[in-house]
Amino acid sequence: MTSVSHVDIHTVHRIGWLRAAVLGANDGMVSTASLLVGVAAAGSGRPEILVAGVAGLAAGAMSMAAGEYVSVSSQTDAERADTERERQELRDIPAKELEELTRIYVGRGLEPGLAREVALQLTKRDGLGAHLRDELGISGMGPAHPVQAAVVSALTFAAGAALPLAVALAAPEGMVAVAVALATLLALVGLGALGAHVGGAPRGRGALRVGFWGAMAMAVTAAVGLVFGVAA
Repeated sequence: MTSVSHVDIHTVHRIGWLRAAVLGANDGMVSTASLLVGVAAAGSGRPEILVAGVAGLAAGAMSMAAGEYVSVSSQTDAERADTERERQELRDIPAKELEELTRIYVGRGLEPGLAREVALQLTKRDGLGAHLRDELGISGMGPAHPVQAAVVSALTFAAGAALPLAVALAAPEGMVAVAVALATLLALVGLGALGAHVGGAPRGRGALRVGFWGAMAMAVTAAVGLVFGVAA
């Protein structure tokens, strides 16, 4: 008989930084490309297009950083408050907390006697951790830290925004909108596939999803640019 070692490979630990990175790069490409396409469709020249793009990059990177920092900070504060509340309840009403944990395990399919034994054992080992995990759904693998999420979002937004800006700089006069749109769509499809692969999801679905919404965003801003360009 040969013994075969089985190792599970999971990707859930990547969720925090992966979410911030993919969101930042995707938003950087989509928002900056859409802005460039809209300004170009309105009939603006290359200098105006590039100024709008650089301003969009700077504003977007700061907005993403601030948004991620506030969002993750708020979630972290809420989890800290819940943790402190649960610690207090375990100290003040341990019997009720034990009963609560027992009911949770009964609800998940354990027999009452076994559920109580499991609750007792986990309470002796790490009661707070058991309640946080099984009652509140708080595990040790939470989202990224606020500063980490902010920095990752800002940097990835800027990296994503740099692509359409570079294309706008290199494209022939009069072809800026088309070149930016095509290059951005290709990059978005690749980004969607990469993000799905790193997260362990189907690459085709991720690529299609990101590409579709990027195309929609650029189409809308192109239409707006054309309308206002004609009106002017």
